[in-house]
Amino acid sequence: MYAIAAKNLTKYFFHQKGFFNRQKFFAVKKANLLVQEGEIFGLLGPNGAGKTTLIKMLTLLLSPSEGEAEINGFNLKAEGQIKRSIGLIYPGERSFYPRLTARQNLDFFAALHNISFKLARKKIDELLELVDLKNMGDIWFEEYSSGMKQRLAIARGLLNDPQIIFMDEPTKGLDPLEAHRFRKFIKDFLVKKQKKTVFIATHQLDEAQELCTSIAIMHLGEIKLRAKLEDLTGTNDNTLYDVFLEAIGEKNT
Repeated sequence: MYAIAAKNLTKYFFHQKGFFNRQKFFAVKKANLLVQEGEIFGLLGPNGAGKTTLIKMLTLLLSPSEGEAEINGFNLKAEGQIKRSIGLIYPGERSFYPRLTARQNLDFFAALHNISFKLARKKIDELLELVDLKNMGDIWFEEYSSGMKQRLAIARGLLNDPQIIFMDEPTKGLDPLEAHRFRKFIKDFLVKKQKKTVFIATHQLDEAQELCTSIAIMHLGEIKLRAKLEDLTGTNDNTLYDVFLEAIGEKNT
């Protein structure tokens, strides 16, 4: 069974052009993906390619306009089963409450997952230790550095012990050392030790090169290429950068 299987997944919006004319805009058009259990899958593309929209459909934050998908063997209508089996980690501060402590924020998100108070306390202590925030759990979120905020986002994404973890530009805003530590955490702990499936959307090719076993390249809402990373760069002189430019039609421009 594939961890993620998407077939012709599509999302479009309508833009008003004049009083009587509405124009259809495709954010994602007929996306087809197969992600194996236990791999790190990279969705690559420039800004505006449709990566975030695709992740939002796969994590039930947006309903697709057309197409279908299965997450952990559940179709998108099985909302409860899917939400219990996935986690989402993304940069930014808006999803946390700045005047709450890290522990209080995690308490709130644990309640959203219907985790009992007693179990939540145990999980939160374990996760704060895991992301090296054990001694900083009672500090207001607004006082955290960018790296600390990202580590707290990791803890939040692991609260429900998900089988699949989605990450949208996970190292955005991190300095090179913090980004290196985060990537090592993904490879060594989440995948090798805990056997999670990780789906990463990024426009950083070096990040994909370091982490991913398989990739898809997305441009203007369409997936232009899907392949094992070793098949793209292991048998010829092409770099991932060359492959990326060719896939989005910029190789000879």
